[in-house]
Amino acid sequence: MSADRAAEARSYRSALSAFATGVTIVTTRDELGRDVGLTANSFNSVSLNPPMVLWSLAKTSASLPAFMAATHFAVHILAADQEELSLRFSTRGAEKFSGLALERGSEELPLLTGCSARFQCRTTFRYEGGDHMIFVGTVEQFEHSERAPLVYHGGGYALAVRKPAPPEEAAEPGSSFSQDFLIYLLARAHFQLLHLLRADLERHGLNEEQWFVLSVLAVSDDRAVAELDGVLWVTGKRATYELLASLTAAGYANLHGGYDPHARVTLTERGRTAVIALVAAAKAAEEQAERSLGSAETHVLKRALRAIICETDPGAPTLLAPLHPE
Repeated sequence: MSADRAAEARSYRSALSAFATGVTIVTTRDELGRDVGLTANSFNSVSLNPPMVLWSLAKTSASLPAFMAATHFAVHILAADQEELSLRFSTRGAEKFSGLALERGSEELPLLTGCSARFQCRTTFRYEGGDHMIFVGTVEQFEHSERAPLVYHGGGYALAVRKPAPPEEAAEPGSSFSQDFLIYLLARAHFQLLHLLRADLERHGLNEEQWFVLSVLAVSDDRAVAELDGVLWVTGKRATYELLASLTAAGYANLHGGYDPHARVTLTERGRTAVIALVAAAKAAEEQAERSLGSAETHVLKRALRAIICETDPGAPTLLAPLHPE
């Protein structure tokens, strides 16, 4: 192929990749009864009555003889958390079915679990289409779930997120501040999430800063003051003497030695018990906040927040000076 033709082919593939598609795995059994499967995104509905679907397979595929001979095939529309499965079935020579929990369908078709949808089809037509074979199947059985689908776009995997109607908000005269200003929206979401947890904090006699310290120690106990301060710094808090002393006085933590960057801070049993209860309450608050989001939207939101955190990282804080209270 000439350089010009090769460049044109790449440009054509790039143009096609602008169309977002779902990701499927198509399975069947060969003439020796062996399971065969591959990843494909060339899947479409052909007819609703009768229900018919189609997909295509490159003529160079090692799986082509099995599908050409098969009377049935199954199409699995993958869920958003099945990217690894998609990669496995797109790898030539891989032990694709090894270790997988399979179900069996018509004609002993291998059926994968955990998908957004599954279609068991009888092969109705086979057409030659350029460098591919096109398979048309009549759907004999199907199943679907509420799992968000895996998407392929622009040469990579993506997530499908529903675009909701704009929520109705209380009008704020003369300003679109609440609708468009990211800092305001983040601050409001932070306040309202913590508001869901505030009653539980008050029952333990804790404020937001104290809760942050305990939650950090619950993940990794026995931290130096400087370590705690570094973690709290990115939340806008500081590990001050007053803060650590208040936790010690309440019996939730112990400050070992004088207040300096190298002194160690540990949880007490009372502190550990409180953290377990508060983590459960925090998880319940998080689930309540995510109630209107799907798993894909939650995943996208968390990725976006991590990207913002990475982009706006203020760096390490200046250490607090040692304090020797009288």
